[in-house]
This record gives sequence, structure tokens and C-alpha cells, in this order.
Amino acid sequence: MAKELALYTFIDAFGYEIYQQHPYFLEDIIEEAKPLQSVLGFTNTCLPSILSGKYPQEHGEASPFFYSDPSPFGWMMKYLSYLPKWLDYSKVRSMLSSMVKHLHHYRGNFQLYAIPFDKLIYFDVTQKQDYFVSNGPFETIFDACVKHQINYHCSDWRQSETENINTMHTKVQEAKIRFGWLHLPTLDEIMHTHGTQSDQTTQKIQWLDAQIRGIYNEALKHYDKVSLYILSDQGMYDVTQRVDLINEIESLELIYGQDYVAMYEATMARFWFKTAEAKEKITQKLKTIESGDILDDRELKKMKSYFKDGRFGELIFLMQPSIMIHPNYFENKPMNGMHGYHPNASGSNALLLSNQTIPHDVTSITDIRRTMEYELRASL
Repeated sequence: MAKELALYTFIDAFGYEIYQQHPYFLEDIIEEAKPLQSVLGFTNTCLPSILSGKYPQEHGEASPFFYSDPSPFGWMMKYLSYLPKWLDYSKVRSMLSSMVKHLHHYRGNFQLYAIPFDKLIYFDVTQKQDYFVSNGPFETIFDACVKHQINYHCSDWRQSETENINTMHTKVQEAKIRFGWLHLPTLDEIMHTHGTQSDQTTQKIQWLDAQIRGIYNEALKHYDKVSLYILSDQGMYDVTQRVDLINEIESLELIYGQDYVAMYEATMARFWFKTAEAKEKITQKLKTIESGDILDDRELKKMKSYFKDGRFGELIFLMQPSIMIHPNYFENKPMNGMHGYHPNASGSNALLLSNQTIPHDVTSITDIRRTMEYELRASL
């Protein structure tokens, strides 16, 4: 029986439009390249859609935090809110994140980010469990592998790219796995910091090309057939404008926590209302801001990111591409690259590259799961 390997390599934020600017990337290996529509949100929402084949309203991971009353952070954060402001901008936040993660037994990728401590008391964290293992918060391709006793290897997202690349080299040399997931997230960080057109971005893509080639060529020595897939979650835009949306809302002289609650992400703001006056004032204010749009229920349902209970926002305001909210609750420093815009925007496209034929009906990141199942069809 022929020995086969299906190797899926995830490159965070390597959008289709960015790929087109680097045509040398695996050019002698890739047979087909397709843009894929992403989903509303960031990587923490896209990856569950890729691994499960479901949309946000189905797998439930639409944002890192959701409104919760009571909040599991209430008893703790009322004390942290009195700490000096400089703690919000130091490595101490990372240490506090680790402490909170340990106290609450979170196994997912939890961070406090830059959320003010006195605001965190209105929220709960979404990713309490690790979805890169079986028996996670929703069914994934890894559950299918375990169920059908398919040997596989999934990169440890806690490890560095170099460590994960070295481990995958070892796994393909051993030739015992049938399915591999290689996790390469740092292109995203480079483009956030330097932008999509920077020398650093080009150098990183060239480095990724070399690393993936190395693993692929090694795999060919040990397997009769290697099906290589390169995928991403969404694209990346260069930031051309920053909007202080927090200041715009605070100018309404409403009281946070008493009149309304808000979560300010880099490209969208989520609001919950405690009074009719706050809902009216905030809605009317947002309608005057030309750099973004309110997503109504019809639009959210079309994107399959609608939650009837409003846990991820009773009102969601989405910025237009290349415009970001700054300051926000997730980044302390202004970013030069950003994603998380409307999935219909061309620069938001994810990609799927392969040395195999990609079916015509694979058009969304939620369809990637089907290609995995096809590759493993003899074992499922």
C-alpha cells in the first residue's frame, strides 16, 4: 500500500493578494492557487472555521471576549484596576495573563491584551479550551483523526516557528504520520508591525518558501505521495488612517458600565446597551462616522456571524479597509498593517495553494476541511 502524507501548512495573514505579489513562492511546486473568502473576525475566529468547516455562529468563536454579567473576572479585576497605569504597557500584563489563565484553568490562547482592568469586569473569555487537540470546544479534523485512528501531527502553537519546523522535519523523516498541520504564525506579526510592502515582509516570505520546500523535499524521500496545501485565514491591509472611536463615544458623556458597555477591537467596536438613551445616542453618533458602518442583523446573518442573544455585540460597528480604531483594547501601539475587515473586501481574501487539484466548489475557508477529508478519505 502506498504511503501518503497530507501536509497542511498554515501561514497567518498570507492573503491571496499578498501571495500574488510574490509569484516566486513555491512556484515550481504549486499547481493551483485559489482565493478563499474569510469570515468576520480575526485569527481566533478564522482558525475554528478552518478546522471545523463551520461558520462563527456555528462554532461560537466570534471574538476573544463576550459580554457577561456576572463576569468571571469581577472579583479579581476590581483590585487590579487600582494598579499603576504603567502596568498596562509592560510585560507585567503578560505575566498577569499567565496568572489568570492558570487560576481559571484556561487551555486556549488567552491574553489580557490592552483591555483596561476596570472594563474587563464586564466580559468573559471565549477560547477557554485548546482547539488544536481532540475533544476541544467543537469538532475538528483532529477529532476525525482520533476517531478513525489516523496518525497525525499538529504543531504546538505555544512553540516557536523554528521549533515547529524542526519537529515536522522529524515527523516526516519517521514517516509514521498520515496528516500534518504545520503552524506558521509570525508573518502576521511582521506585517502588523512593518506593513505588507516592507523589506521585512518580503524576507519573511522568502524564508517561509525555503522552510516549506525543505520539509516538502524531505517528505518526498519517505512517502510515495505528498499532498501539500498552503492555507491562510485572511489577508492584510496597510493602515492608512486611524480613528479615535473611543473618544468619539466618550464625548457623548454616557457612563461606561451604567449606560453602555463596549469592546473596542482594532477594526470593529462591539456595544451593549443598558439604557435606551445610550442606544439612541451611540447609534446616531456611529451613523455620522464615515470611516465605518453598522452591521445590521441581515448582514450578520449573511456572513453567518449572527448571535440572537447578542453576546458578541448588540450593535457592531465595522471599519472600512485600511482604517483602524486607535487606541483600542487590543494593541498599545499603532499598527502599520491590519486585518479583520469585511470578508467581502478583496484584500480580506485568504488563500489555498496546492500541488493537487483544488475542487471548484472550494470557495471559503470553511471548505478547507472538506479537502482534508478528501485527502484522508481512504481512512475515514
